[in-house]
Amino acid sequence: MGGLLAARALSEAYAQVTVVDRDLLPEAAANRRGVPQDRQLHVLLARGREALEELFPGLTGELAEGGVPLVDLHGQVDWVNNGYPMCKAPSTLRAFGVGRALLEHAVRARVAALPGVELLPGCEAVGLVATPDARRITAVRVQERDAAEPRQLDADLVVDASGRGSRVPGWLTQLGYPAVPEERVPVAITYVTRLYRREPGQLGGLLGVLANATPEIPRAAVIAAREDDQFALALSGMLGDVPPTDDAGMAAFAGTLAAPHFAELIATSAPVGDPVLMRFPASRRLRYERMRRFPDGLLVMADAMCSFNPVYGQGMTVAALQALLLRRLSAQGKAEPRRFFRDAAKLVDGPWAISVGSDLRFPGVEGKRTVQVRFVNAYINRLHAAATQDRVLAVAFLRVVNLIDPPARLLDPRIVVRVLRGARPEPYASQGSRGSSGARPLSQRI
Repeated sequence: MGGLLAARALSEAYAQVTVVDRDLLPEAAANRRGVPQDRQLHVLLARGREALEELFPGLTGELAEGGVPLVDLHGQVDWVNNGYPMCKAPSTLRAFGVGRALLEHAVRARVAALPGVELLPGCEAVGLVATPDARRITAVRVQERDAAEPRQLDADLVVDASGRGSRVPGWLTQLGYPAVPEERVPVAITYVTRLYRREPGQLGGLLGVLANATPEIPRAAVIAAREDDQFALALSGMLGDVPPTDDAGMAAFAGTLAAPHFAELIATSAPVGDPVLMRFPASRRLRYERMRRFPDGLLVMADAMCSFNPVYGQGMTVAALQALLLRRLSAQGKAEPRRFFRDAAKLVDGPWAISVGSDLRFPGVEGKRTVQVRFVNAYINRLHAAATQDRVLAVAFLRVVNLIDPPARLLDPRIVVRVLRGARPEPYASQGSRGSSGARPLSQRI
């Protein structure tokens, strides 16, 4: 997705754009080896949908006509944050309910139709070519599947969007550049996704449910409606807690969560295919903006720059925002590394603070817990309690986690007053935390 979005961004400023992809690309929407996580539940946040619509006008309508649900994230989704069920209300916050393969297929079709854009499938980037003084990247070496030797692909600009497995840091070291500064937050998350048939009126007409992990129960789950009248269910565990992949085990795991919807879906819906397990060891951010020396003619973006904890659903949205930045800088003739990395880092700062700050609630997660981090986590917990009844707080929170507003918005004095004056109900406790006595149903919690 990062590479396709970069191609769209650059197509307006460059006569020719070549997208190198190691996979042989399917003609229809399909899972593929080069995207090992594409069978997992994916979320494109509301700001991500808006960004894609800016890059590809009409994409929202096109997907909707193809059966993709357009979900009101406040009015059609149950959010259970830290055990507190957020109050619901109709809103303008909209997101796609779409599988990764279909979304990527729709974007790729749009990119392939752009003048001057060429897709080069079955071809892997294996190295960079630089000037003798290594101050500028002039080409990338690519290895085609049926070729005996790599060939050189000359370029005025090389963009690395190869994901968290990017080899650019190592290639830069070979060219004499210092190691790229890196931040790493181990979270040891394992998540399991399974598809289920979606029937009219199921789950009370909801199109999504989310319950986040807490230090007491480091487990989370998401239900999301998607195309083909399906629900995707994702169960996740932190710090080595591995969700089962058998029916009975998944049902038992779901029963420990702070909402009954997950166990209900497993018990009442017909599964579509087998569960798929994925492991994510650590959030990782490469601080290219902090490098004192960096070659011209090379940029890095999307997961190759920052790979977020996937439970927050930020990756594709941040990639789309970086593509908008790249388009703007290219149109101004200013798409040089120092400027791009500086501005791209600002786009990453907010979502990185949200995900890492939230993960530092867990004692087993390594990281520096500053006074600010501890204060914000305590404050957000209080906000969640108040948002059980306060729609203004609910909307403010959703706009931040959907990357429409910056995190600082939640510290606006008007928001702070509502948080301090808000309700303080007892959080819902799962069956797993209450033992055999069970938990109070959501309808009795407030």
